[in-house]
Amino acid sequence: MTRHLRLGVNIDHVATIRNARGGLHPDPLRAALMAAEAGADGITAHLREDRRHITDDDLDKLVASISLPLNLEMAATDEMLAIALKHRPHAACIVPERRAERTTEGGLDAAGQHNTLAPIIGRLKDAGIRVSLFIAPELRQLDAAAKLGAPVVELHTGPYSHALTDEEIAFELARLHAAAVHGAALGLELHAGHGLTFDNVGPIAAMPDLHELNIGHFIIGEAVFTGLGPAITRMRAAMDAARQ
Repeated sequence: MTRHLRLGVNIDHVATIRNARGGLHPDPLRAALMAAEAGADGITAHLREDRRHITDDDLDKLVASISLPLNLEMAATDEMLAIALKHRPHAACIVPERRAERTTEGGLDAAGQHNTLAPIIGRLKDAGIRVSLFIAPELRQLDAAAKLGAPVVELHTGPYSHALTDEEIAFELARLHAAAVHGAALGLELHAGHGLTFDNVGPIAAMPDLHELNIGHFIIGEAVFTGLGPAITRMRAAMDAARQ
């Protein structure tokens, strides 16, 4: 297994810390630039309807200032579509979004929302933006993503990351592995993310059909203790070791 597994660093929670008190610090743009220096392959930012962390001003600065590919996580709404078409990020990952949730709690129902998603995916693709769908590792959702014409899916690793027993972990890993194999057979590019840490990233990174992992909350939390650069470097090393 030799293909480089890309690491996208999600900087949302740098903004969460800033917004808890207000003001300008810590700056998500500075975090993005440091992530690039530390070996990240891309930057992910989720612009939510309520702007609870990343703001429109943050997005403006990221688009203007970073050299790494920017992955904009967004809900399937007219407002977010207009913002994506205005800024033209490298990629847009469509995620489910509920105002009351603390973080993205589940996968997008691509199978049940075809008529809503199809025109949004079409307009993003026409604008040259790579589209991905954040979905549960379920075969019907992968089939739906392929039918919708989304070239990329990001598999939701939350249930695996939060599993407590060996049996639960094995079950969730089997689901993810089967989904990755099925998605690759459909011609989809496979990404994964949510809840990944130094301790649990290895089995995910070792899956040969995956091209990219997107990790944010854990890296930002670990940066409190070790610094952002070392946290990213250690995650990069753990992913690379698993790829061997």
